[in-house]
Amino acid sequence: MKWKSTLVGLGAGAIAACLGSSAYAADLKCGLSNGKAATGAPIVIGGIVSITGPDNFSSSGFAAKAYFDCVNANGGINGRPIKYIMEDDGWNPEQASQDAGKLINDEKAVALVGNMSFVDCGANQGIYEKADIMAVAGVGVPRDCFFQKNYVTTNAGPRVSNTKTLMYLAKKFPGIKRFVCFAPNIPNVGEWSCAGAVGWIKRNGGEAKTIVFDPGSLDATSIVLEAMAFKPDVISVSAPKGLAVPIFAAAEEQGLIDKAHWMGPASLYNPTFPPAISKAWDGKVWVDMELNSADATTPDNQNWRGVLDKYATPDLPRDTFSQAGYLAARVTTEALLKMDPAKIDRASVTAALRGVKRFDSDMFCAPWYIGDGPRHNPNHTGPVSLVQGGKLVPLVNACIDSQDPELDDVHAYEKTIGISK
Repeated sequence: MKWKSTLVGLGAGAIAACLGSSAYAADLKCGLSNGKAATGAPIVIGGIVSITGPDNFSSSGFAAKAYFDCVNANGGINGRPIKYIMEDDGWNPEQASQDAGKLINDEKAVALVGNMSFVDCGANQGIYEKADIMAVAGVGVPRDCFFQKNYVTTNAGPRVSNTKTLMYLAKKFPGIKRFVCFAPNIPNVGEWSCAGAVGWIKRNGGEAKTIVFDPGSLDATSIVLEAMAFKPDVISVSAPKGLAVPIFAAAEEQGLIDKAHWMGPASLYNPTFPPAISKAWDGKVWVDMELNSADATTPDNQNWRGVLDKYATPDLPRDTFSQAGYLAARVTTEALLKMDPAKIDRASVTAALRGVKRFDSDMFCAPWYIGDGPRHNPNHTGPVSLVQGGKLVPLVNACIDSQDPELDDVHAYEKTIGISK
């Protein structure tokens, strides 16, 4: 499968701005980093992404593939190459289940890595649990992705994303008490993506209102005016860029830019978002980042960009989601390298992945882990950016640990494995 650039939504200028220098590829660190191609018996790993359908939601899977290709060129898993098979679910739950069955039963995959889908989590929970196979996904969006023993993501998810951005604003602007959150009416996404921020502000003595809308018939002016009737201090536009831009346009048309502080989750951390709204919003929209800046010059981030420069197509976005896929593949690789290559099977890989109780990277704000808990949401600490000068500018010292009430059990589990956040 090839990346379909027509669906990415990046123009040539935006792509050029996102691409890393080929100098990044000079000294890549992948697996054994020995420069020798792996030639042994392949280890099958699968991935489920959404390529065809309403949008191309797959950069995490292609980034995972790039990293595995780099691993295979550098000794593989102690001599054994990774055979990475990626399937397209087409945004269809039935297709997602067929893909999972093919990868697990026919291809005998030992794990799934780099998944990026709105439907995979809900459609395949029972399949993953029955096979006792771990999915180390790059990007999870619906609630289902964060409430399974066999599914873990390297991204934070929209609920965490909204919560920590609101927390940042409440600290920056003392006195914030009223919050409105817009979200598309998608099952297990809409209200749930807002509920963490809603719960947090209520826990701190404030009030909140969630406004869900039909993504197929958005009346941006009506929902903006409904929000203003609540007299909010902060408004979150918790939606993909394509749905968010008309809402910002409607608010500007109504003269409401300065009537509240505006924010959005990581779905707006996209280099094409600031140019899509007018310059009037400069310095007035805060956007969450689930991982550190895509432009960071830190070692791991430079390695990610170098891997993509050498092993991925130029039009694969260098964005948060491809960072997430790279991290999912790297975590899995490092776990596999600690195993006896002759004894790698699904059961042993599942055990090895659940044994990952601390993974550190400069791409995360805090230690990440898998563990053997009943559910997973290990990434809940991240930075925040500001729309400024037509770009998303990361804010210094802005790594926020989400205090979403729904994470109470996650925080408690972390204490049992020695993770302090």
